[in-house]
Amino acid sequence: MNFNSGRLYKVSLLHHVIFWSVYFLFNFFRWGSYFEDYVYSFKTGLLGFPIHMILCYLNIYVLMPKLVFKRRYFSYVVSILSAIFIMVVIKFNLTYYLISHNVWPEGPAPVDSITLNYTIDMMIGELYVVTFVTAIKVTLDFLKEQKRVTDLEKAQLETELLFLRTQISPHFFFNTLNNIYSLAVENSKKTSKIILKLSELMRYLLYETKNKKQTLENEILCIQNYLDLERVRHDEQLEINMSISGDIQDKQIAPILLLSFVENAFKHGVNKNIGEVKIDIDFTIKEDFLYFTISNPMPLPTKHKERFSHSSGIGLENVKKRLALGYKKSDYLLTIENGNNLFVVKLKIKVT
Repeated sequence: MNFNSGRLYKVSLLHHVIFWSVYFLFNFFRWGSYFEDYVYSFKTGLLGFPIHMILCYLNIYVLMPKLVFKRRYFSYVVSILSAIFIMVVIKFNLTYYLISHNVWPEGPAPVDSITLNYTIDMMIGELYVVTFVTAIKVTLDFLKEQKRVTDLEKAQLETELLFLRTQISPHFFFNTLNNIYSLAVENSKKTSKIILKLSELMRYLLYETKNKKQTLENEILCIQNYLDLERVRHDEQLEINMSISGDIQDKQIAPILLLSFVENAFKHGVNKNIGEVKIDIDFTIKEDFLYFTISNPMPLPTKHKERFSHSSGIGLENVKKRLALGYKKSDYLLTIENGNNLFVVKLKIKVT
């Protein structure tokens, strides 16, 4: 994540030079054409532009940070008007003694002393320049802040996605390791096979989930390894029916998205039931969409039912967040059904 993207709106010394140069030339040709005297326009420009610059920089770098940003609005208004008035007086005297005694040739009548009309007109002119420059500064600061906020939100979303992608119950691994230990003690021939499947599952979780998308084939293979390990845990008490129809080639999906549903089914459907338990899983590919369905029995004890209805949503809520963060609303549809002693999750999701 590049947090220096604010440089896009950074104003360098060169930008300042270019801005004031262009603004000076614009006024030079404007007033030179108006007076038909480019020498006079050049002289007044050299005299007036330092005043413009002092007022502008005083406003954006001193008065606004110290007064406006601290909500001292009355003090700000008094300060900026006072600064403009002082600069108008300075400009009048410099123009009078260095350029011409008629300090306001564009005015309604020759002026050789400070008048109310002259002062108001000059203050409005300076206020226009200050407002124009301040608007540019405020706009650039706003864009920079928006970019910073956007980058932070994006980083936060990516971090949250990474966290959600790597969430799988540690109890599963502890139980699997215990099963492996039991098999090893019994010198079971299944030991090496189970270790291999656990290794493949952990490799997938550690290395194959860093990308935003994973092939549907790999995701299904990960689920198969998970199911094989669960079969060892539950032995003959667990019946798993998994069907796949349609072409799964060249299809992509967010990693561990479907595995989260499977883990949730075992955590709340299998582990909280006594006796034989059946899990049904179906993958159906139609055009660009995967129709995924998984059903598991509801927990039998009443206390577990209460827990199920209130807390089983932790895993599913994570999946909902991942869907919202990683997919457009039009690219998926998640429905959860609860009835006939079955908990059924259905997901329609785009896999191209």
